[in-house]
Amino acid sequence: MKSIKNVFREGPISPEFIADSIAKHQVKTGIGAHNIFLGQVRADQAGDSAVGAIEYTAYTEMANKVMHEIRERTFEEFDLTCMHIYHSLGLVKTGEVCLFVFVSAPHRKVTFRALEYVVEAIKAEAPIFGKEILENESHKWKVNN
Repeated sequence: MKSIKNVFREGPISPEFIADSIAKHQVKTGIGAHNIFLGQVRADQAGDSAVGAIEYTAYTEMANKVMHEIRERTFEEFDLTCMHIYHSLGLVKTGEVCLFVFVSAPHRKVTFRALEYVVEAIKAEAPIFGKEILENESHKWKVNN
């Protein structure tokens, strides 16, 4: 069994981290397509206040194992060259990225299907919890949808 990689990053996932992750794949000549998903905290309205940030927590050991299983299933299902999954822990403000999924394959159609599969599996299976911090300083637990 492959080692289980830590998919968590403290705080928001920076544009520089995303760019560096993508740039590393330019030398891989068997890749015909890349596809990325960036989950960003949005300022949803919650009653009389808007979301200002989300504080993410997780059972990290369990969540890393689930993410690893999702990754392995995805490689079994789709002809991918590579895949990266990163999720934030801690406080992420509106407009900042909290989930970064990057897939590469020889052909573009595979990347679209695989990317949707991965994101839906993460939302449904990963034990990651978000506490929405509202602008009025109250909070509520985020429901994945």
